[in-house]
Amino acid sequence: MRIPNLNGLRAFEAAARLLSMKHAGAELHVTPSAVSQQIRALESELGVTLFHRGHRALLLTSAGHTLLPAVRDAFRLIAEVGERVRRDPDARVTISATSFFAEAWLVPRLPRFSTQHPEIDLHIVNDVALASLGAGEADVAIRHGVGHYPGMQSDLLMAPAVIPVAAPKLVDRLGLPTRPEELLGWPKVHDGDRGAWPLWFADHRLLGAEISRGPSFDDAGLLRAAILGGHGAGLLPRPLVENLIADGALVAVGPEASIATFAYYLVAPKAHLNRPKVAMFRRWLIEEAARLDSAL
Repeated sequence: MRIPNLNGLRAFEAAARLLSMKHAGAELHVTPSAVSQQIRALESELGVTLFHRGHRALLLTSAGHTLLPAVRDAFRLIAEVGERVRRDPDARVTISATSFFAEAWLVPRLPRFSTQHPEIDLHIVNDVALASLGAGEADVAIRHGVGHYPGMQSDLLMAPAVIPVAAPKLVDRLGLPTRPEELLGWPKVHDGDRGAWPLWFADHRLLGAEISRGPSFDDAGLLRAAILGGHGAGLLPRPLVENLIADGALVAVGPEASIATFAYYLVAPKAHLNRPKVAMFRRWLIEEAARLDSAL
């Protein structure tokens, strides 16, 4: 079975809907004469007359009435399928990341990914929970923690040293510390599980210090905002705050510490990694993180 000429069918559908060769031509961006010629070619191909052509009127024949619903359904189906193809989820990779990590590390590197993989669209969503992965709202997530996520594959990306920083106005008020123990009496802001400060003090041989007081934030971007606002000293990954220290927006108030139990991980359900484009993003991200580690 041979499909009738597509241009003729398109011209017929537009003319039948608008009952005007002129208006159909305007919609299709061709002349009314071209519309008429395409319809006549379709009529010749089908061996029927589709329109009664009067001086000022254009009416469908019985054959035209029979053909029109099928043509409309066909174009509607083509449009729907085309939209599904255009929005093919396999053409896009959705990454869940905290706003701080995305802003400070991931987004500046995305042009390199786009250059290497122009066929893949990335969609970054701001999220601090892993629930979006199980619900299918994201393909992969980037998280800062200990790396134990049941039911997920977890790839170590980087374990950058953390450094205590504070707002200049807080340093002006309390004075710049010269030894780690001087920070014991400072106001502090904490990560979500309040685990970083005890580990930092332990790394500097100050064990068992009671430093749990102060607000905590499960998003590093909010933690950074609290530090910038002068609410207390806080621990942030050194590579992600170097620019703020260089610009004078933050002041380093102590030595850095390498806390191996806190690191950035790429987390994903194993089934997601079977998608080629997700696998490409995973490989690229691991390579970018290795590039950072080699520079540290």
